[in-house]
Amino acid sequence: MRTLWRSRNEILAGLFGDPSGQVRVRWVKAQEESGIDPEFRIQPSLAGNFSFLLLGDTGEGDASQYAVVPGMLKVGEGTSFAVIASDVIYPTGSGNEYGDKFFRPYKDYDAPIYAIPGNHDWYDGLGGFMRVFCDAPPLKPKPDRGLRGLLWRKPETIDEARLAEARELRSRPSQQAAQPGPYWVIESDHLLLVGVDTGIRNVIDRGQAEWLRRVSRDPRPKVLLTGKPIYTGNAYKPSPLEGGGTIDDIVRDPEHRYVAAIGGDVHNYQRYPVQVGDRVIQYVVSGGAGAFMHATHTIGRVDVAGVHEDDFRCYPLRGDSLSFYSQLYARRLRMRWIYLTPSEAACVTSEHVENEPVRTPAVPVRITGRMRWAARLLGAWPWPFRLPVDKVFHRFLSELSDWDTPPFFKQFLHVSVTPEELTLRCFAATGCLAQELEPPIEDEVRISLS
Repeated sequence: MRTLWRSRNEILAGLFGDPSGQVRVRWVKAQEESGIDPEFRIQPSLAGNFSFLLLGDTGEGDASQYAVVPGMLKVGEGTSFAVIASDVIYPTGSGNEYGDKFFRPYKDYDAPIYAIPGNHDWYDGLGGFMRVFCDAPPLKPKPDRGLRGLLWRKPETIDEARLAEARELRSRPSQQAAQPGPYWVIESDHLLLVGVDTGIRNVIDRGQAEWLRRVSRDPRPKVLLTGKPIYTGNAYKPSPLEGGGTIDDIVRDPEHRYVAAIGGDVHNYQRYPVQVGDRVIQYVVSGGAGAFMHATHTIGRVDVAGVHEDDFRCYPLRGDSLSFYSQLYARRLRMRWIYLTPSEAACVTSEHVENEPVRTPAVPVRITGRMRWAARLLGAWPWPFRLPVDKVFHRFLSELSDWDTPPFFKQFLHVSVTPEELTLRCFAATGCLAQELEPPIEDEVRISLS
């Protein structure tokens, strides 16, 4: 309950309006007055081929976050930088929690780390995020009258001595990163990485929208990095722009040459190859680098934007997600009949979404009424009277089902770039030794940049 109360700004923003757009304008104005690049460019030395890591929704500071680190360090050796896409710090983005939730876990990653904020980073008014990543002083308080202002959680005062001590963990020259603000563009000869800040409720202020349009007119190919995914759970969720239109309108414009859009916020991996005119744009969810797992078994048969179920990818697999949660609730509720073996769960989800199981069971499985009722209770099978259990499970039960023992079903991305091609690989991180020594690739896609 304490965590939910500390995160109350999400609910207040939905009831009384999201102030993050106005606050973002104040942050950006302060940064511009300090002399940053007005186009918010980051220009690392990226001659020729390069690679980088992408981690989403990292900062719980517990075993599930730290389980990602060994594989990240092994796969990330030689990468030019890393990006955290959404929710650097849980639950409220406090600047006083960066020591154990950012600097300590990534102290041995020997390259810069940039970030775009998620909704949880905004629960602190973005104060912690801006102090750590942009070296920005606090904004002067601005009264917010009314019920929202009365109930709104105010930013914490940052303990500067504590933060300075934490910074020592990533103090090598090779680790230093300077980003101009909460949104930015990383430039290379062959590709632009465009990071956008979606605030609490996924609305883009006018100033950021105008900047995004300007950046997108650059002739180089681009990848969008965003705090909110555009496609997730077989649903389309474009981010509205103040003044009209959406982020996806910009992504889909062929003159802008976007080849992929990657978002955090949802704590698993999903990939939707969407046909847009004569090209395919890869829409990716990558939010599984530390926080509790959002189930994938609640995703029905994929058909959004014409994507065929057989072309959709997710991690964990639906069957593994269902089997694990069935085991978890069988223990917690002392209802052994709920448990579904991995083979049973794979067959149940396959029957529901009408696809072939990714892994063929060693022996044939006959689906019984018990299996279907277990799947119903866990949101993986429809109820006769249309109870939205899948939505309830995703919104509440996943969050209440955090655990700190392996397996974790975490993941991160490795992206390599050449003048001709971008290769995106999704690596699993389970917390088990075998996967730490040899991180498995769960998905791979090659994208032409020509």
